Amino acid sequence: MDLDAHPQASGDAQRKRRFALTNPLLVLPAAVFVALAFGYPVLQMFWLSITDFPTGEGSWYSNFSWYFSDATQMTILRRTFLVAAWVTVSCLVLGFPYAYLMTTVSKRWRLVMIAGVMLPFWSNLVVRTYAWVILLQDVGPVPALIESFGIDAPRLIGNVAGMTIGATQVLLPFLVLPLYAGLQGIDRRLLDAAQSLGANPAKAFVKIYLPLAVPGVFAGGMLVFVLSLGFYFTPALLGSPGESLISQQIVIQTSKLLAFGRGGAMAFILLVLTLVLFGLAGIVTRARTRGIDAGGAR
Repeated sequence: MDLDAHPQASGDAQRKRRFALTNPLLVLPAAVFVALAFGYPVLQMFWLSITDFPTGEGSWYSNFSWYFSDATQMTILRRTFLVAAWVTVSCLVLGFPYAYLMTTVSKRWRLVMIAGVMLPFWSNLVVRTYAWVILLQDVGPVPALIESFGIDAPRLIGNVAGMTIGATQVLLPFLVLPLYAGLQGIDRRLLDAAQSLGANPAKAFVKIYLPLAVPGVFAGGMLVFVLSLGFYFTPALLGSPGESLISQQIVIQTSKLLAFGRGGAMAFILLVLTLVLFGLAGIVTRARTRGIDAGGAR
């Protein structure tokens, strides 16, 4: 019996070793695709930012120094981060209750709610954005509804408000799905245990559930924030030239002014800022997770 077991164990070990040796090759097609579709354009963009100048000559940092010394561009950069922050907060306010409810309903209703989240992906972004143009225009249904309550309707298109509303609707699924995945992994028996020890439901939710939900909130929030930073089409339609974002300025520099170096510098700066944000979010999430684990161990 032992003689039969040893060859089988040896064969399993050999197969595992073979798989371990060939495993890196499995990611080769994806790595090549990323290198060609993402890595090369990024390098080309950076090369243009240090070699292509509107005046025909300049130092390698000329496009970067122009950007950081231009007051208008700095205002646009601040506005971009402001809109991204508003969109992220709006998605969290709307998405967290929805994702939480998905974890409490029956399987049938959960499928219905997931379908509701996925439904926007089945319609064209252009159609959805133009629908918001109709809804938010000065004579549209939304201002009319606000005025029906005796309130002067603010202007909801051609400004930050319009961009925030449209981007929130488009990006909300990108927060709900990862947030739901994170909330689904939280053991709800912890809430029952806290309540059995004397905590009321609200206190148990705040003290137990919310800290465990932080990784999912960070994952979804960062995804929405980063997507908002580079969002172009919806802000272009619902915003205005006087309140443009950095993505619109990059398009203007490259397609209208043919200043590819300046456009490349702006895009590279946005990329670096995005990577820094991802790094900070990862550090905060890991520190928070270690704190929760340490608290649980105590």
